[in-house]
Amino acid sequence: MAIQLNLDVMMAKRKMSLTQLSNHVGITMANMSILKTGKAKAIRFETLNKICEALHCQPGDILEYVPDDAEEEC
Repeated sequence: MAIQLNLDVMMAKRKMSLTQLSNHVGITMANMSILKTGKAKAIRFETLNKICEALHCQPGDILEYVPDDAEEEC
């Protein structure tokens, strides 16, 4: 996967727990955990907006493009 979510890094910087972020964003702990561990296949802009609001950050602070090995060779 080329897009990586660094949600755990930003949560640590802001000293916010998964429970606190989940409550602020309004999604279940299970879904927030999927986002935090990078297992999510997609994220809604509405959810991304609420996460950025809660963590006082920009989308680029938690989203990172990481090229696949095959893409680096081109």
